[in-house]
Amino acid sequence: MMRILMLSARYLPFAGGTETHVSEVAIRLVRKGHTVTVLTGNPDGLLPAAETRDGVQIVRLKSYPRGRDWCFAPGVFSAVAEGDWDLMHVQGYHTFLAPLGMAAASRKGLPFVVTFHSGGHSSRFRSSIRCFQHRMLAPLAARAAQLIGVSRFEADLFSQNMAIARDRFIVIPNGARLPEKSGRRPASPHDRPLIVSLGRLERYKGHHRALAAFSVLATKFPDMRLRILGEGPYEAKLRQQVTELGLGNRVEIGAIPPTDRSAMADLLSSAALVVLLSDYEAHPVAVMEALSVKAPVVTTDTSGFRELAEKGLVRSIPLNASPDFTAREMLAAMDAGPISIETKLPDWDDCTDRLLMVYRRVLSHPQPELRTGPALLGDLKHDDRC
Repeated sequence: MMRILMLSARYLPFAGGTETHVSEVAIRLVRKGHTVTVLTGNPDGLLPAAETRDGVQIVRLKSYPRGRDWCFAPGVFSAVAEGDWDLMHVQGYHTFLAPLGMAAASRKGLPFVVTFHSGGHSSRFRSSIRCFQHRMLAPLAARAAQLIGVSRFEADLFSQNMAIARDRFIVIPNGARLPEKSGRRPASPHDRPLIVSLGRLERYKGHHRALAAFSVLATKFPDMRLRILGEGPYEAKLRQQVTELGLGNRVEIGAIPPTDRSAMADLLSSAALVVLLSDYEAHPVAVMEALSVKAPVVTTDTSGFRELAEKGLVRSIPLNASPDFTAREMLAAMDAGPISIETKLPDWDDCTDRLLMVYRRVLSHPQPELRTGPALLGDLKHDDRC
């Protein structure tokens, strides 16, 4: 039995791909007889400081500021340093929790692994400094016993930006399994065609692109509907766009609680098409879940989406495609119907089993040989790869 600490900036009941990943893996590890503690932030201070869900011990620390994704939780260092675990798994790199946790583990001599779970950002400034952020985090990341990308794209990106040898990274993709449909709303042949646009309501997620393309389709198909599935700060802008396009009775915006997995299965199974027209995704959990119920999926031709397109799992379009072109591709995907998947999709059992192999190997050989490139150990200002 292993005592595993997972460090994640957010955890259920918050929604998101990383939150889903951590929950699905943690629950399975507990079922296999391991002790799992999730150390996470509590930005509003409204959730219990400690509780157990599905056998997973959750410890929430006060984090600042409220409502921002770059949260800082000063209690992380002492929590990691004073705890009694065999190994720490840092789930996500983009907040201040990750470097605090890695620093504490390094000082304590606690072996740790890192899965990056990278994502995009609606702020041009934040996006522009991501490479710099990767470089600053590199000395701590290089101390990890294993570095993990959720896609080849992500592993390649962080190897290059952090100047850490690519063979220090492995790829363990997100799972792609939803529970059985609840049966609360049986499908009807009289249902109007439904398009679902997935993702948190941020500009970089591309819901505005889906809306613009849907407005083209709506003029030709009066029964077609669009569901924008998510929540976030861009909601008001999207509702304004809906009003300006005159689509008020054709578009629904709202999230499904992340704990209601059957409701997600119901919705995605009923969709004629699922779209995620995002600027950046490493290996989106929501798209993998749509694929698991054999929904046709359209994405942008960027970042980690390209690996899915290469396998024939999604139809991809240029990021700057016009609404007319996007509408035509969406219609073509719907006409093609449900996908026939020959490649076995990874599921959460696969993901958990592969992580367990990593954990066991790390505990057998906790100190990796640190092989880094010149940009980490030398003069960063002369490296222009970013």
